[in-house]
Amino acid sequence: MAEEKKIPYKIYLEEEEMPKAWYNVRADMKNKPAPLLNPGTHQPMTAEELGGVFCADLVAQELDNDTPYIDIPDEIRSFYKMYRPSPLVRAYCLEEKLQTPAKIYYKFEGNNTSGSHKLNSAIAQAYYAKKQGLKGVTTETGAGQWGTALSMACSYLDLDCKVFMVKVSYEQKPFRREVMRTYGASVTPSPSMTTEIGKKINAEHPGTTGSLGCAISEAVEVAVSNPGYRYVLGSVLNQVLLHQSVIGLETKTALDKYGIKPDIIIGCAGGGSNLGGLISPFMGEKLRGEADYRIIAVEPASCPSFTRGVYAYDFADTGMVCPLAKMYTLGSDFIPSANHAGGLRYHGMSPILSQLYDDGLMEAVSVEQTKVFEAAEQFARVEGILPAPESSHAIRVAIDEALKCKETGEEKTIVFGLTGTGYFDMVAYEKFHEGQMEDYIPTDEELAAYAAKLPKID
Repeated sequence: MAEEKKIPYKIYLEEEEMPKAWYNVRADMKNKPAPLLNPGTHQPMTAEELGGVFCADLVAQELDNDTPYIDIPDEIRSFYKMYRPSPLVRAYCLEEKLQTPAKIYYKFEGNNTSGSHKLNSAIAQAYYAKKQGLKGVTTETGAGQWGTALSMACSYLDLDCKVFMVKVSYEQKPFRREVMRTYGASVTPSPSMTTEIGKKINAEHPGTTGSLGCAISEAVEVAVSNPGYRYVLGSVLNQVLLHQSVIGLETKTALDKYGIKPDIIIGCAGGGSNLGGLISPFMGEKLRGEADYRIIAVEPASCPSFTRGVYAYDFADTGMVCPLAKMYTLGSDFIPSANHAGGLRYHGMSPILSQLYDDGLMEAVSVEQTKVFEAAEQFARVEGILPAPESSHAIRVAIDEALKCKETGEEKTIVFGLTGTGYFDMVAYEKFHEGQMEDYIPTDEELAAYAAKLPKID
């Protein structure tokens, strides 16, 4: 027990211990993620084709399956120093409350104004856009964390920022919308009537509350039709998981300082940015045969791409204008129920994580949102942080695993990602407290109907 006392509540790294390079887990993957396909020819997308949508340096990162470490430019590292390294926290109070022998740690990514991990990739993508001499960028956002982070990064670098925000989130989370506007971004509820794709989606789905797939389509249309703009994305893509590897690299360095080896690593999963970033160096060890970990992806039961989706090529957007990605998907026109307030609303999953999951290197579970918010409230009351709904999916399963340890007496070490804070998500918390939150779970018949519409790839 004396040894335990040496581990502080918060493990902080020194500034010089912050990663100097991002880790590219694809370099250690025996089975590489399937390439993005041109939606017209069904042939692998070339750098030239992708360059019409994305920044040139980001295209190079997207296509690089072989370079294990990619240097972080000094300008990006300087920006990171405003809020990184982020703390790795020992959840002593939660352990005591649960009366579990498990040791619980969480990597807290909410120590910045955007309130989440999304800033790690936002500043990188904005930096490469500025380096290319662009006027601005377009994007989509669901809960608003990515849009908030990107608006901050663009403000810092004096870039224009156009955000299409999923309509239900635009209405439910006005304060996050206003933070974006404070940082100079224009924010449009999606699907809108300002784009051709938005008009088409509204005509086909009258009264729709929108989805990330809809918002992506609109953002891409605006990017390709306006000279000097490119599209940037907050999750799913290889480049995003690369940037987010700073989370896992810092986590591993902090654990190594105290000789701690996790047994279980847990992350919430919508498109995969947070989970992919958290697990990257640990998965690298697993792929190289140097260590083994139990890795769990947690997704909402109302948008269960891993646990009930199909591993196939699908469009990344509802308007079907983006490249085809091979991923676990529910179908590009899948729109989660408007009752779903817990975030993680994307219809597909990162191609990297999809390949790792298909290879049996990680697990996935889905959880109902009322149970997620029960865990969020429990965590807030004992650990003093109001967690984002997305993060609370990981909290739910971390608590469940800790309670299993209580039953068995096993002293497992659990690490999970706390992606950010929930102070702009109070409408969802209000619904939970007022008993108005419902657990909507799509039926097999509904999911089969969406799966039947997947593109046919030879």
